[in-house]
Amino acid sequence: MIRSRFLLAALAAACTTVFVARAEALAMKRLECQAAVDLVKLSKPLAKISARVLRGEELKILALGSSSTYGTGASGAEFSYPSRLERELRALLPKAVVKVLNRGIGGEDARQMLPRLDRDLAAEKPDLVLWQVGTNALLGEAGVEQQAPLIRDGLRRIRAAGADAILIDPQYAPYVLRDPDARPMVALLARIADEAGVPVFRRFALMQHWHEAREIALPDILAPDLFHMNDWSYGCLARNLAAALVANVNAAPESAPAAVAGGAIPPVMPVSATR
Repeated sequence: MIRSRFLLAALAAACTTVFVARAEALAMKRLECQAAVDLVKLSKPLAKISARVLRGEELKILALGSSSTYGTGASGAEFSYPSRLERELRALLPKAVVKVLNRGIGGEDARQMLPRLDRDLAAEKPDLVLWQVGTNALLGEAGVEQQAPLIRDGLRRIRAAGADAILIDPQYAPYVLRDPDARPMVALLARIADEAGVPVFRRFALMQHWHEAREIALPDILAPDLFHMNDWSYGCLARNLAAALVANVNAAPESAPAAVAGGAIPPVMPVSATR
């Protein structure tokens, strides 16, 4: 009798282990980082970084932004999107020397970023500025139009310094979505970027795609505060952004030979749901 109970308990434990392992495998498969080419394609050319990559010169990228550039919600600094982007670009462009500088400060928006933008541009002389902006304006102010002249001013400064620019719009998250100005802010950034001739990396649309089209629960792509991103979403954002940058380089008129062997972007490989 004791032996039978022991065997039954062992069998139950084994079945539980198999069930959990299968559930974890399914979760990992569901949270693979898939390419979303139509969503992340950059609509404007980036002449400076294309030329530097094709000449095999150092590529310096300045990531300007607030807490989701700094990496709040990640389990460590190495899991922020700028850190992950540097690794992704080095893998996609093995002959290039790539450096991504993280200049994210939590709580800031355009008004607070402009005073330090000139210092960073003068000190670092970046080839590309990734400007993540707009989210904190939604949380702290009514309306979005007062942000327009600030963002236009920042883009003028970036272009005057000789750098390419990309705007990164707000994250798709409950604390953002509850603000009626969330989508107007996304639209405003798209309009300003189009006027200035710079592309937007559509983070809002990409995260919406994860949640609505791929049916990934928001707690799986966000930190526990349901506002900031987590290790997986920072990593997947970085991977899609890197692929979009390389595609932009390969599409440049002078991109022969292509920056990536064969002239095509390597497939986006899975990003684990865990560290």
